[in-house]
Amino acid sequence: MIQKQKGCNDIYGRTAKIWKFIDTVVDATMEKYNYNYIRTPIIEATELFHRGIGESTDIVTKETYDFVDRGKRHITLRPEGTAGVVRSYIENKMYGTPNQPVKVYYNGTMYRYERPQSGRDRELTQFGMEILGSDDPLSDAEIISLAVNIYKMLGLKEIKVNINSLGDNESRQKYREALIAYFKPHIDELCDDCKERLEKNPLRILDCKVDQDNPLLKNAPKTLDFLNEESRDRFEQVQDYLDILEVKYEINPNIVRGLDYYNHTVFEIEAKVAGFGSNNVLGGGGRYNGLCRMLDGPDTPCIGFACGIGRLVQALELEQVDLPIVEDIDLFLMYVNEEEKKYAAYLSQELRLAGFIVDTDYVNRSLKAQFKQADRLNAKYIAILNSEDLNNNEIKIKNNKTKEEEIISLDVLIYYLDEKINTEADITDECQCDDECEGNCSHDCHCGHHH
Repeated sequence: MIQKQKGCNDIYGRTAKIWKFIDTVVDATMEKYNYNYIRTPIIEATELFHRGIGESTDIVTKETYDFVDRGKRHITLRPEGTAGVVRSYIENKMYGTPNQPVKVYYNGTMYRYERPQSGRDRELTQFGMEILGSDDPLSDAEIISLAVNIYKMLGLKEIKVNINSLGDNESRQKYREALIAYFKPHIDELCDDCKERLEKNPLRILDCKVDQDNPLLKNAPKTLDFLNEESRDRFEQVQDYLDILEVKYEINPNIVRGLDYYNHTVFEIEAKVAGFGSNNVLGGGGRYNGLCRMLDGPDTPCIGFACGIGRLVQALELEQVDLPIVEDIDLFLMYVNEEEKKYAAYLSQELRLAGFIVDTDYVNRSLKAQFKQADRLNAKYIAILNSEDLNNNEIKIKNNKTKEEEIISLDVLIYYLDEKINTEADITDECQCDDECEGNCSHDCHCGHHH
């Protein structure tokens, strides 16, 4: 039997519905913030990631899926979304359009060859957003608040934002020199990878998974101590805007992120969920003002964020968030003979085009088995077709919850279902607060209403 590849997953059933619901929330939120959807190729020139992400990063040195195609081109399966977006920004000359900055979001599959573990797969799906063409601290705060708001809309309660600043190039260079001076006398106490990182990019040492509990890393110099005045002022402005947007955050000088292109603001967002483990980061991002120029484009300030949907689904399930996932159907059409089956096929299509969720039998079950199938599908209503009723232009409808039955004219079936199902939906959507809030409470009800 052929099996899926290690580190890849089949997404189906209720889990797939959660994924699709997340997609819906992301799409709707991005539209409100005026971000446009962008779709870039899964395969890109290997050079894009080696130059963009950085030769010294773990992603490039250990985790990329690289191959040579039939045209002898060096190709890489994208390991993250930002480099491809910036490549598209440059290639399509988006920097020349009148609407600036360019605000885009993506939702797609990435590939990293790493040891599969909980929340970390070789095939992963990320959604992310980028603002290209703005150096305003407000854009930093907007990206962070946008991510936080998506998590809150999905129902996660305890969200923690950790922010830091790497400063501008001058500040980062001073910090780099300080790290080299700090680690060099103790380099033999670190792993082989960190020994190589010392001269290439010592910030990557702080991101090391092998030495993450080493006291050397915990006591290393902090970025904030090396910010020049301009970088420090900018970081304070970002905090001011976060306060205005009512985003709670903590300054964490240990946040450096794992990619070479970051400068100034960097951040990570955690979910405090029981059972999520110590690695509870849902997503993160930061500012990358030099990446566009590094990829032969114009000097363009940018900031972005990315979140792994797999980890987000895991957090929602552990938190037992009551998501409004549709797990029932409006109507199940039942029949006995071939004439009734043909009419069921016709009526199914008419009702689906009218906006109802409708299903019928496709394996020639007995009537008793069709009733069981309707129950398995959580059908709200059952229509029992029989030739006599159809000849009279009538249909028998059964409420699958109350078991009440009535015969109605086929001419009013759509209106009947519309009235019944919408009435039930209105009752379900009524506020389920424990107290009689009269619409004045300031929390999210389990029913999805926010007052």
